[in-house]
Amino acid sequence: MNINLRQAIVQRVQGKSDEELAEIIEDSVDGDERALPGLGVLFEVIWKNTQENLHAEMISTLKSHVN
Repeated sequence: MNINLRQAIVQRVQGKSDEELAEIIEDSVDGDERALPGLGVLFEVIWKNTQENLHAEMISTLKSHVN
């Protein structure tokens, strides 16, 4: 069975409770750089499944913290 990185990360979080998902994210943020691809995949899922007004809010938040 051939599985790609995105699929592996999504499978890792499927069926997790809200608390477990929060813990996965919290453990990854400011953690080992090897966690960054996983956070990227999770962000991709969020981005693809939110409305444009939330996209604008996320972009504004990002912009205000990296400029």
